[in-house]
Amino acid sequence: MPEGHSVHRLARQFSDVFSGQRLAVSSPQGRFTDGAALLDGRTMEGIVAHGKHLFLHFDHGLVLHVHLGLYGAWDFGGDATFQGASSIGAPRKVGEREVFDDGAAATAAFASDGASAYAGPPAPVGAVRVRLAGAHGWADLRGATTCHAITEAEADAVLARLGPDPLRNLAGNKEGFVAGVRARRTPLAALLMDQKVIAGVGNVYRAELLFRQGLDPWLPGRSLDAAAAGELWEDTVAMMSDGVRDGRIITTPQSYWTDAAAGLPAPDESHFVYRRHGLDCRDCGTAVALTDLGARKLYWCPVCQRRT
Repeated sequence: MPEGHSVHRLARQFSDVFSGQRLAVSSPQGRFTDGAALLDGRTMEGIVAHGKHLFLHFDHGLVLHVHLGLYGAWDFGGDATFQGASSIGAPRKVGEREVFDDGAAATAAFASDGASAYAGPPAPVGAVRVRLAGAHGWADLRGATTCHAITEAEADAVLARLGPDPLRNLAGNKEGFVAGVRARRTPLAALLMDQKVIAGVGNVYRAELLFRQGLDPWLPGRSLDAAAAGELWEDTVAMMSDGVRDGRIITTPQSYWTDAAAGLPAPDESHFVYRRHGLDCRDCGTAVALTDLGARKLYWCPVCQRRT
């Protein structure tokens, strides 16, 4: 499932290319026909990412609410204007295993016909739930868990159910997270995946944050002092901000990379514990452990993250 940084990259892409434009909205697959009719021909006025939710606001008070879930993805294409935006926007396919593209690769991936002129989107391929088309490009959504046209009030109600998003610099975010964590007996590893406690953290960030902070995954939230909870929040902000910048989740510093001059590490050097079960911990040499918690795989170092 895409983690929060991917959704914020999507929001940047939509803002750069579609904001302020009157869009053609359709549902080639047919499953969003009624919703598409409500949005077709309207102007996109604002884009909000919060956690794993994307809200596309239109000028008549309706919002396209999308949660990609496990299988959802956006595909993009368009002219040279669109390609320029792609270098700072979302990858062509957004997900946990997204791969960083340099500018040349991004230009190739986003070009609809290899030319700067944009003659409109190509014929849809596969089960396209919704297509947005503007003056410079198009975006196709497939496989999303949530895809609804809702009112502003309904969008606000969704946001009210979510915890603070580390990538939104809103007043009270840190304090809300600290209070939410310390009010619960639930293990930290479960709290970090609870979108009502903190929005946008997924399995990769969960494992890497707990390792970087040296925290036992089973430590109850109420046992974490306020200072440590604040440090966990700050590291989350820093790590996810790096994800927005890099288009990948990279949690190891350059000192752990074989070729730091390459700019970004090889995939197998990008993480401390995630998907490294059975391998030596990068810090102490103990085998990285693996178990299931809340129907998701949890990776941790039994020594570096031992409860004290």
